[in-house]
Amino acid sequence: MPENTSKPAYKRILLKLSGEALAGNRGFGVDLNILKTLAEDIREIHQLGVEIAIVIGGGNLFRGMQASESGMDRASADYMGMLATVMNALAIQDALEKINVYTRVQSAIEMQEIAEPYIRRRAERHLEKARVVIFAAGTGNPFFTTDTAAALRACEIGASVLLKATKVDGVYDSDPVKNPNAKKFSELKYIDVLNQGLEVMDSAAISLCMDNEMPIIVFNMNIRGAMKDVILGKKVGTLILPNK
Repeated sequence: MPENTSKPAYKRILLKLSGEALAGNRGFGVDLNILKTLAEDIREIHQLGVEIAIVIGGGNLFRGMQASESGMDRASADYMGMLATVMNALAIQDALEKINVYTRVQSAIEMQEIAEPYIRRRAERHLEKARVVIFAAGTGNPFFTTDTAAALRACEIGASVLLKATKVDGVYDSDPVKNPNAKKFSELKYIDVLNQGLEVMDSAAISLCMDNEMPIIVFNMNIRGAMKDVILGKKVGTLILPNK
C-alpha cells in the first residue's frame, strides 16, 4: 500500500480485538485504563472519516476452547464464550459513547434488550451514518472463532481491510517473546501464512480472507498512534495480501 500521511488509506475497516487485550496485565476482566486508551485511539481514526466496525473476542472472561478441553460440551462452551463477547462489546460501547463516538452493538445471538440483531444492511447503514458498529457473539454458531467472525463480517460489509490488533508489532516466524532472534515479516501472502502455520488467525479465517481477497494488517494495539498510522497508509506491522 502506498504511504499517505494526509488522508485515510481506507474508507471502511473491520477492527479485530482480542478479549485478552482488554484485560491488560490483570489477565482477567476489563482494565478500564486500557479500555479508555483504546476508545481514544478509535475516536482518533473515526475523526478522520473512517467507517469502523469492530469484532471483539471474549477470552478475558471465558474461553470456550479451554472449557471444552476440560470436559465441557464444546457447543455449550462456545455459546458461553459468545456471551462473554457481548459483555466486552457493551464495555467498548460505553467507553466510546463517553467520548461522544456514537455506536451500535449488533449481536449474532438475539437479545433485544441490550443489542440489535445482526442485519448486514442495517450495519452498513449505521456505518454510512458514521456510527461505530460493534459485532458481538461471533458468528452465532459454535465451533467458529471470533477470528472467523471478523473475516466473515469484514467480507459481508465490504471492508477495505481487516485490522488485527495484537500485543506484538506484526507477524514473526516464532514467538518474539521467547525467541529474541525471531524474524518479523513486513509482508506475507495468505498461502505463506497457511503453509508455515503462522499464528495470525485460525485457518478458517485466513482461508475466508484468501477466497475474498481481504487484506489483513497485524499491528500492536499497545503502541499509541499505531492504529492511526495504519489507517494513514504508513508501513506498520505486517501486511497480508492475496496470493497473486
